[in-house]
Amino acid sequence: MIKQFVPSEFCLNCRNCCRFRDEKSVWSPCLLDEEIQVLLEHKIPPAAISLDRRLLLIPDPCGEGFICPFLNNQDNKCRIYKIRPFECALYPFLLNMRNGRVLLTVDLNCPYVGKTMDTPQMKDYITYLTAYLNSPGQLRMFKDNPQIVQAYEQVKEVAELQFPDGTK
Repeated sequence: MIKQFVPSEFCLNCRNCCRFRDEKSVWSPCLLDEEIQVLLEHKIPPAAISLDRRLLLIPDPCGEGFICPFLNNQDNKCRIYKIRPFECALYPFLLNMRNGRVLLTVDLNCPYVGKTMDTPQMKDYITYLTAYLNSPGQLRMFKDNPQIVQAYEQVKEVAELQFPDGTK
């Protein structure tokens, strides 16, 4: 399991992530094959998962746009936190494909990233996360789930990752 970068108390007061402008947003979590199985075993209806392995977003009852179907809008908590998708646990970091390279990037729209971007804490976490993501188990996960690497905008590149075959 990935160590959490953003403190829980900060996340619970933010109200930024898990909310989307568009119903078919690239920011909507993309699911690993095994995560879909776990969600189904926990009685999550298959209708909550799109054909392209994303969580289907629902209209935000408190405003404009869309929210994750597992976000409790009242307390800002995730209803499936203990089994949340890999991309959710990784956030505000993202796996990004640019010019044939797999990059670890960070979402510049996250207020906590804005507060910590050039700190030793951020640098240490990037070192930890890069080593974790380049580990053999994670490289197998990328190979088995290529859909997890997306093309995001408004992100900052922080490290280059290895492709599953060992090349960059």
